[in-house]
Amino acid sequence: MAIHYHCRHCGTNMGSIDRLSIHSEALGFHKLSESERQEMVSYDQAGEIHVTSICEDCQEALNRNPDYHQYDFLIH
Repeated sequence: MAIHYHCRHCGTNMGSIDRLSIHSEALGFHKLSESERQEMVSYDQAGEIHVTSICEDCQEALNRNPDYHQYDFLIH
């Protein structure tokens, strides 16, 4: 089972964790509300986990341009 992280704004692959067993508490999933978990965490047919987050570049762009928060997708 692998866990893949990608940016929700630009789609950049931010990295993967390839471990046979890992607890959700170690990843911080237990701190997410149910709606946040449904929005950010998904599972594919192979049982791998896909997590949407935000990359450093998009976070920096949002910090510099707060009006960008209205957009779902950023290109940089």
